[in-house]
Amino acid sequence: MNSASILIIDDEVQIRKLLTITLESYNYHVQVAVNAKEGLTAVANHPPDLVLLDLGLPDESGHEVLRHLREWYTNPIIILSVQSTEEDIVKALDNGANDYLIKPFRTGELMARIRSALRKAALDENNPLGEFDDLTIDYAARVIRKNDVVIKLTATEYTLLALMAKNEGKVLTHQYLLNQVWGPSYNNESQYLRVFVAQLRKKIETDPNRPVHIVTESRVGYRFVAK
Repeated sequence: MNSASILIIDDEVQIRKLLTITLESYNYHVQVAVNAKEGLTAVANHPPDLVLLDLGLPDESGHEVLRHLREWYTNPIIILSVQSTEEDIVKALDNGANDYLIKPFRTGELMARIRSALRKAALDENNPLGEFDDLTIDYAARVIRKNDVVIKLTATEYTLLALMAKNEGKVLTHQYLLNQVWGPSYNNESQYLRVFVAQLRKKIETDPNRPVHIVTESRVGYRFVAK
């Protein structure tokens, strides 16, 4: 039985009702807020385990709510929005959103994204071992194994893979990955990223042409999937 609490910040009555019924059927504890002010107050008074945030709020942009929350709130935030432009998605992810779903969304996909975000948040950040189906990453030894066979990676390949794996389930934008692995001066060098992702897929994926671990999020970035 779930004990996680989820706060819905959305001004659409039907969406709030749908989400509340769905989440409660999975035994999550649900709170609701109809605007930015209520949402920020609710998080401050009773911090939830996860926030579902709409961007089109009546009193303040959801982007601003996200920015305010990320000044102190570290639990997962998933964006649910009709805003589907690349600019909005990248902006939200770069500002700290863990995930982004465009309305209308499939309920099964939303629940899977929630489970992934909560599972990742519950992991001990000091855990030296990451286990992802057929892959095992020993962060202390910097060793990757696939089905117990050591996979040889370059230093850059390892850094990129470890960064994605530690953010398992979260979409990481091209700019974020380039900045973290190569530095700010490489923010526009997307070709670097494509080359290294292709190299990683050849080494860790059973079928590099149909990757199951390093998944492309079109025009936005990549998501590392455990299974």
